[in-house]
Amino acid sequence: MHCSKCHRKAVTFIRYNGMYLCKEHFVEFFERRVKKEIRKQGLPKGTIAVALSGGKDSSVACYMLWKILKDHKDRKLIAITVDEGIKGYRDKTIEIARKLCNELGIEHYIISFKDEIGLTLDEISEIRGELAECTYCGVFRRYCLNKLAKEKDAKVIALGHNLDDVSQTILMNFIRNDLERMARMAPHKKIQPGYIPRIVPLRMVPEKEVTLYAYLKGFDVSEDECPYAIRAMRLLYREFLLQLEEKHPGSRHSILKSYLELEECLREKFPPAKLQPCKICNQPSSMPVCMACQLKEKLRKSKEK
Repeated sequence: MHCSKCHRKAVTFIRYNGMYLCKEHFVEFFERRVKKEIRKQGLPKGTIAVALSGGKDSSVACYMLWKILKDHKDRKLIAITVDEGIKGYRDKTIEIARKLCNELGIEHYIISFKDEIGLTLDEISEIRGELAECTYCGVFRRYCLNKLAKEKDAKVIALGHNLDDVSQTILMNFIRNDLERMARMAPHKKIQPGYIPRIVPLRMVPEKEVTLYAYLKGFDVSEDECPYAIRAMRLLYREFLLQLEEKHPGSRHSILKSYLELEECLREKFPPAKLQPCKICNQPSSMPVCMACQLKEKLRKSKEK
């Protein structure tokens, strides 16, 4: 098939808008949406941190921010990689992240579960009890990202979440009746003391398009899935939405747009909790002791059994 905008060979078909696009026009289509989303969410002056795992999504988000900010004198881009300690998986993506930062000239920082928590995720898996690895990983990753970004005086943290990720999260929160959690979804508009707000530059772009962009740009891409994801509830929502999108193109966009219509109402009904320094680690928390420290204590007790 030929590109809907020119007569060159198409590299993809965008089912939700009926367009065939060649490499040049796909890249243009992709970058225009990401740039629009970044303008909409805003980039404050100062240091911008990107959470860079080395996967396709975070690598593309990092590259797009670099492309936008490389000539800015009042903004600086840094990359933060969290090493959870997943043998045979994370070490590969860390090398990809390191290579990308070297090529783009971006300062790259690595923070590990082992140094901050005292255990790798592999070690946590052996003593996790009734909680899944993803529960520990999510809490500890957020803790590590915020801690290092705060140390580097970052004004915002950019995440690599794409449209699939965001629509899955919205659906999960609806089904769980957790509207308060939905009200706290990134991008964050209110700055909380000690907490670095997040932005999501790729939230309007489907995962397949992020993957195609990464390949067209020649990025190293790891095809490996986290070995612990098999126990994640998110997989059910992922499969459901893929089937829904196949039968009804545009469903993911509709889910996100529905959320955006409700966003202000949700934020009014569930304003951000007042944060205070955790009594143990001094990181921002809505409770006297933050969830990271609570889980660390749970793991300590599990080790003693």
